Amino acid sequence: MTDTGSNEPRNTGTEAGVGRLFGEGGQFHAFFNDPRWALAIIRGTVLEAAHPQIGGALIDNSTFVTHPWRRLRNTVVSLQRMFGPDDEVRRREAARLNRLHSRLSGTDAHDRPYDAMDPEVRAWVVATLFESSVTMCRLSGQPLEQDAIERLYAEFRAYLALLDGDAGHLPPTVQEFWSYYDRVVEEQLENTEAMRVILYRLFDHLPAPPLLHGLPTLWAAGRALVGPLIGVITVASLPEAFRRRAGLPELPGAQTLMQSAYLTVGLARFLPDGLIRTDAVVDLLSLSLSSDSDDPRARTISALRDRMKRAGALVRLIAPLPPEEPDPDVGSAARRGAEEFFAAVLDQTGDGYLDWPDLAAMARELAGRLDLDEPEETRLYDAFADWWRELQAALDTDGDGRVSAQEYAAAVPSLAGPALIRVAEVLFDVTDVNGDQRVDADEYRALFRTGFRRDMAGADGTYARGAFVRDFLAFMSGRERSTPYDPLLADA
Repeated sequence: MTDTGSNEPRNTGTEAGVGRLFGEGGQFHAFFNDPRWALAIIRGTVLEAAHPQIGGALIDNSTFVTHPWRRLRNTVVSLQRMFGPDDEVRRREAARLNRLHSRLSGTDAHDRPYDAMDPEVRAWVVATLFESSVTMCRLSGQPLEQDAIERLYAEFRAYLALLDGDAGHLPPTVQEFWSYYDRVVEEQLENTEAMRVILYRLFDHLPAPPLLHGLPTLWAAGRALVGPLIGVITVASLPEAFRRRAGLPELPGAQTLMQSAYLTVGLARFLPDGLIRTDAVVDLLSLSLSSDSDDPRARTISALRDRMKRAGALVRLIAPLPPEEPDPDVGSAARRGAEEFFAAVLDQTGDGYLDWPDLAAMARELAGRLDLDEPEETRLYDAFADWWRELQAALDTDGDGRVSAQEYAAAVPSLAGPALIRVAEVLFDVTDVNGDQRVDADEYRALFRTGFRRDMAGADGTYARGAFVRDFLAFMSGRERSTPYDPLLADA
């Protein structure tokens, strides 16, 4: 691939160079719809998780185990905002990421501190994105030319500068970067629990995307085949020095399989643009729209589900897999049990307990969906923090600082106290952008990213405060299935 803008300034980390480095003329912008990123982003995530600080933060705070499709979409959206053409969007996203990271600190299982705002840690995250971009091109048989690599590196240093104020924790030149990268790989990366989860457990139990809800046969068959292959391909693509030190097994023929996979996926770039647009594909996987929604994508998703149900029936004829589950939209399945609700909604991090990181993850998802500014985001986090203190006082009977599924099931009514009502009211306030005390169609879509007609209670096509609060409380305390709230907080 050749340089798309050789006259632009190189290796800048200053605000002055951002507008020219980012946008449609940028090197990384050309990768937005590159299908090779499906493999490269998994590889990059593994290298991030192998850093002890990042691994500790992921295990304690991340939703990537229970909500991988949501996290994938949020990652794609964030990168598109940061590398897109709009300077104001980029500034807001950088501020949002800084607020998010400032809330992620603690100690890992070995009592080592982690802090997502550590400049060296943030530099490593950016380094893995850059290196994985270069590596995916090399592994697919189309290595980047040197000037393109230098331009790409300048863009990622500018990205880091937007987050940290300068890019000083990444070397100033590409030539110096490779020595830095090798040093971190050889001296700092570990076989962390988070890395092992991504490589070996995530794909074993990867929940179906909303598009495949109610199709466990088809999903299980595909996951059983593709999951191990992706694990083998990812391990084979990691730096050899790290594979040896971490004791990662590499099967015979894994290198050939890995290179063939990258080459094959790379050929998909020659498909029509509409078939490989990253945002369209991710939305298709992550959206959960009912057939009578007025969202224009609902008809397409409904047609795909029908075809997949037929495919699932065929697979079921030849494979002894579980029967299809009932559609959760059907009235007979409108209520879910306490155990299911705890796992699907409350335990956002998937560790089997309810504690502050789970509620923080809910606040983070809501704030990101609504693209809130700092004052509104802080109000939302504070409301969730008050709810956590109320829950802890009411449900944590053994005093271990968290709520187990058993403690929750024994005291379900305590879930809906005054603090939860306050959460609902704050959520309404930040959703009601124009302050008219009603959520209109645009505000509703901003929060739920779904159709409007089916779920609205108001005859005038709006959502009044009282109805909004009642529906939120019914979902969070009554365990009622909800067409808008399930995709928001329960879907993977």
